Amino acid sequence: MLLHLSISNFAIVDTLELDIPSGMTVITGETGAGKSIMLDALGLALGDRAEVDMIRAEANKAEVIASFDIQHLPDAQKWLADHDLQNGNECIFRRVVTREGRSRGYINGTPSTLQHLRMLGDMLIDIHSQHEHQSLLKKDTHRKLLDAFAETSALSVNVNQTYQLWKQCNTKLNTLSQQHDEMADKVQLLSYQVHELQLLDLQENEIEALEQEQKMLANAESSMHYCQQALTLCSDSDNSSILHHLNITQHALSKIQPDNTFINDALQLLASAQIQVEEAVAELNRFTDHFDANPERLQEVEQRLSAIYDLARKHRVSPEELYMKQQTLEKSLLELESSDDSLEVLTHEIARLEKDYFAKAKKLSKLREKSAKTLSQKVSEQIQQIGMPNGYFQVQLTHIPTHTPEPFGVEDVEFLVSTNPGQPAKPLQKVASGGELSRISLAIQVIAAQLSTTPTLVFDEVDVGISGGVAETVGQLLRKIGGKGQVLCVTHLPQVASQGHQHFFVHKQVKTDTTHTNIATLSAEEKVTEIARLLGGLNITEHTLAHAKEMITTVE
Repeated sequence: MLLHLSISNFAIVDTLELDIPSGMTVITGETGAGKSIMLDALGLALGDRAEVDMIRAEANKAEVIASFDIQHLPDAQKWLADHDLQNGNECIFRRVVTREGRSRGYINGTPSTLQHLRMLGDMLIDIHSQHEHQSLLKKDTHRKLLDAFAETSALSVNVNQTYQLWKQCNTKLNTLSQQHDEMADKVQLLSYQVHELQLLDLQENEIEALEQEQKMLANAESSMHYCQQALTLCSDSDNSSILHHLNITQHALSKIQPDNTFINDALQLLASAQIQVEEAVAELNRFTDHFDANPERLQEVEQRLSAIYDLARKHRVSPEELYMKQQTLEKSLLELESSDDSLEVLTHEIARLEKDYFAKAKKLSKLREKSAKTLSQKVSEQIQQIGMPNGYFQVQLTHIPTHTPEPFGVEDVEFLVSTNPGQPAKPLQKVASGGELSRISLAIQVIAAQLSTTPTLVFDEVDVGISGGVAETVGQLLRKIGGKGQVLCVTHLPQVASQGHQHFFVHKQVKTDTTHTNIATLSAEEKVTEIARLLGGLNITEHTLAHAKEMITTVE
C-alpha cells in the first residue's frame, strides 16, 4: 500500500508532502489545476519515461519519493531479497531528473535501473487511465486482458517462448537445407585435399629432420675427405703428425731442471693437449667407421622433400605450415560431414518443441475457454449497470486452423458487443461509439480491479462520458474496491467524488507571478463544499450544499 508521496519541483509543484490513507481517496480540482500531477509524479517514481519539461521552470532538478508498505506482499519481499534491496516492511522509490537530461532511480537508497523500478512497481500499484479504451480496438489487447483475467499470462508467455524456440530451429533447419548442395561440393573438395595430405603422411617436425639428413648425405664425400685429412695431421705414423711432435716436445722439456715451475706447467699443458688430440682422433675414427654415404638414401630424402614442397605450394602455405594445414582441413571436413547429423538433430528438436507447444497450447485453450464465458457474463452485467441496459459482451475464441505453432496459442481472441436488443454481437470497432467504448473499458477495468492482487489501484478519469445514476454506480463500485485495499481516483463527477473515504483537493496558487499547485486534504465541511462545486459550478447555493450533504450522508 502507498503510504507517502513527496514531490519537489515537478511540473508546477514546488514542494508537496502527502500521506496516503487506505480506502478510496478521491482527487478533484478545477480545470487546469493539475489533478493528474500527483499520479504523473507517482508514475515517474515507478519508472515512467522522464522528460526535462517535467522539471519546474526555475529549478535544476525534479525529485519524487514514494513509500510503500509491503508487509503483506510476499512476492515484492522476495523480489527485493533476490536483488539484495530489502528494507524491512517498507519500500522506498526515489527518482531524480536533472535539467541536463539525466535521470536516476533508486530502490531503498540503492541505484536501480528503470526496468527494476517498473518490475517492482507492477507488484505494488496498478494504474487505469482514461485513454485505455483506445487499446480495446486491438485484438492483442483482448488476448492480454483475457489471459490476465484467466490468470494464464505466465502460461501464455511460456507458449510464446516455446514458439520462438521452434521458429529459431526451423529457420536454422531451412538455412542448413538450402546450403546442403553447396556443402556437398565443398565436402568433395575437402575430401580430395585431405586424402592427398593423408597419402603424404607428413609427421610433425619431419621436414627439419629431413633437411638436416639431406645436407649430411649431400656433403658425404667432402666430409670423409676432410675427416681423413684431420686424422693424417693428428696421428699418422710418419714424423709430421701432431701427436709425434707433442711427444718430441715433452721429451725435450723433460731434460730441463725438474724444479722449474714454468717448465712443469708447460709439461702439464702439453700432456693435456696430447690427451685432447688422442680423444679427437678416437671420435674421428668412430665417424669414419660408421659413416655411410648411401646415395640411395639421399635420393629418397630428396624425393620426399620435393613431394612436401610441391604440396605446400599447391596449398599456398610454407612447408613448415603443411602439417597444421592438414589438421585444419581434417577438422573442417569432419564438421561438414556431421552437418547431416545436425539436420537430423534439428528435425528431432523441432518435433519435440511442436509436441511441447501443442501440449501447453491445449492447456491454455481450455483455461481461456472457461474464463471467456465468465468474463463475458461479468462484463455484460457490469455494462448493464453503467448505462447500457440492453447491452451484452462476448469474448469470442476462434480456433486457428493450423498444424504448426502460432505465437500466442491456437486461437484468436476478440471482444464482441451488442448494444441493442435483438442485434448479434459484433466486433467493438464496428459497433461501439466513443462513449460506449469508454463504458466497456471501465467495466473491464472494474472487474480486473476486483480480481487484482495489487494493493493500490489508480483510476485516472476513467469515468469520462458517464453521468447521473451510472456515475453513482461507478462510484459505488470504486468505493467497494477501496474498502478492501487502496484506491486513488481522479474524477470530475460529484456522484463518484461523494463515494470517497477521503478527499484530496487540487488547486492553483499564484505567488510572486509564479503558479504553484497544492493538494489539500478536505475536512468533512470542505468536502461538502467541493461536492457542491462539482454539482453547481461557481455559484454554490444552499440548495446545492444541501444536495451535496445528502449525497455524502447517503453514502456514509
